[in-house]
Amino acid sequence: MGKKRVMLPASEVDMTTVKYTTQKIQAPYLTGFWLKLFVMLAETPIIGSMIMIFLQKMNRGAERFKNTVIPEAPMFVPEFPPQESEPSVFGLEEDGKPEERVELALQCLPDYNPGCIWITDPAAPFRYWKIRDYAYAYRSKLTAPSQVAESFISAIEESNNQNPLAPLLISYDPDEVRRQAAASTQRFEEGSELSILDGIFIAVKDDIDCYPYPSKGGTTWFHEIHEVKKDAVCISRLRNCGAVLVGKTNMHELGLGITGNNTNFGTTRNPHAPDRYTGGSSSGSAAIVASGLCSAALGTDGGGSVRIPSSLCGVVGLKTTYGRTDMKGLIFHYGTVAIVGPLTATVEDAILMYAAILGSSPAERVSLKPGLPCLPNLSSSESWCSLGSLCFGKYTEWFNDVSSTEISEKCEDVLNQLSEKHGCKTIEIVIPELHEMHNAHIVSIGSEVLSQLNPYVEDGKSARLTNDARINLALFRSFTASDYVVAQCLRQRLMYYHMEIFKKVDIIVTPTTAMTAPIISPTALTVGETNMPITENLMRFVLAGNLLGFPAISVPVGYDKQGLPIGMQLIGRPWCESSILLLAAAIEETCAGPKKKPVQFYDILKGNLMSL
Repeated sequence: MGKKRVMLPASEVDMTTVKYTTQKIQAPYLTGFWLKLFVMLAETPIIGSMIMIFLQKMNRGAERFKNTVIPEAPMFVPEFPPQESEPSVFGLEEDGKPEERVELALQCLPDYNPGCIWITDPAAPFRYWKIRDYAYAYRSKLTAPSQVAESFISAIEESNNQNPLAPLLISYDPDEVRRQAAASTQRFEEGSELSILDGIFIAVKDDIDCYPYPSKGGTTWFHEIHEVKKDAVCISRLRNCGAVLVGKTNMHELGLGITGNNTNFGTTRNPHAPDRYTGGSSSGSAAIVASGLCSAALGTDGGGSVRIPSSLCGVVGLKTTYGRTDMKGLIFHYGTVAIVGPLTATVEDAILMYAAILGSSPAERVSLKPGLPCLPNLSSSESWCSLGSLCFGKYTEWFNDVSSTEISEKCEDVLNQLSEKHGCKTIEIVIPELHEMHNAHIVSIGSEVLSQLNPYVEDGKSARLTNDARINLALFRSFTASDYVVAQCLRQRLMYYHMEIFKKVDIIVTPTTAMTAPIISPTALTVGETNMPITENLMRFVLAGNLLGFPAISVPVGYDKQGLPIGMQLIGRPWCESSILLLAAAIEETCAGPKKKPVQFYDILKGNLMSL
């Protein structure tokens, strides 16, 4: 079993001796016949366990925990020390009405210029329509939600006729969309609209309950054992704001994958390059926003599942602090690592969505003691001036561990511009035990998901899962109770390291992913695949947000030579969403450069404006 490994207490680790080690995953790429054979072997008693233990040993995985003595006590849920208040922020009430919070958030945004509505010059730079563009068009009677609904329905029909099949929505009812849009149109005619989100088209990931749609979680069967009787808390908050909820977006089955591959319904394609993945597991949510069909969508993020697809599709993805949003109404709670978060075309739209859905559950408010929800006041020069006081932490060796230097160079260029334009300072940091964080995360999320799935898997439902989901579940079954406890002891250590870093810096900066969108194998579309090196490349930078519960955001910062989007990740202190939103807004405004129009894009607002 190897020699015993005794770890020093985290407080005694000498940071100057920490060495960064590139992680090279040793696992075969499998698809087709070999994937099916591997699934059969992985699910065979004894043989399957031996295979998984062997793979863990090859990759310094959780099997190594058995020989490790960790002095820290386990931390079963992220626990945060009290945080200092952020400067120049706008406070919101958790117990307030969501529509009132959204209207307060609107006051934090810069003055709105409606002139862009009238731009018809084909040579003008590409831009996404923002929520305020739709709201202005509705309130000025340039169009109405019902008219936009018809364009949306036509575009979805066109998208669904692609060959091969690549659906954005897997539960969708045109009549339900028309009904909601008609109610919103009537409110605008009566001058009684509910908020700036009234009439805004928003899509919902398929693991979030949104009545009357089923919640399948990307499977062919979960809706058979999970009846949707009412909306999830986050959905009810959006309804109170008047949002038009268009249906349930495609996703990697049960969130057990990071590419977005789904052989049950068809794999969603990246709007910038249809031969490439969107990233996952919130694949359809990212693609429907990037393609222009919705200003916003909801996703869930248990292992980068909001930020990764946002990065690969060139949109904004916000992961809030653990406990900041109420998770009631999800098909899985995803235990102690996940949140519900918005994917949007712009940072200001992320701010509006965040204001609508925030609010801890009563139980978490007691245990986590969340700080006051705050927003950056982008309408105030004081907020923009406060940018200069922000200090960024950059672990250079980790930052540069990417598949193409274009990614790190683009992110580095953004840091240089922030320094030149706003006086922001970047200092070198070191983060110990990044490999241990990877292991602790996979043991945590795997064990917590398996505990919720077991009743159904043991009842024969596993045979109806996709091949890659079955492999992941086989891996999760190889974890023991002691592995889970050790993972929580590592969480305690890693929290200590990060909170020490946050005494010196405000935000940790990284690329969001270590590669741009990977190519889809034709065989994978029908059989699935397992490609652990790609999974590790996509997840390399995102795990602190999940295991430790920190807020993080992915903001687009440009493109590689192939025209594929590159995202930059900003990781903030607990409860400090305002700081990362402020910095993301600054990057979007002055550093990211012009946006490229996706290959698959539907301009449903302009089509209606031009018809009037």
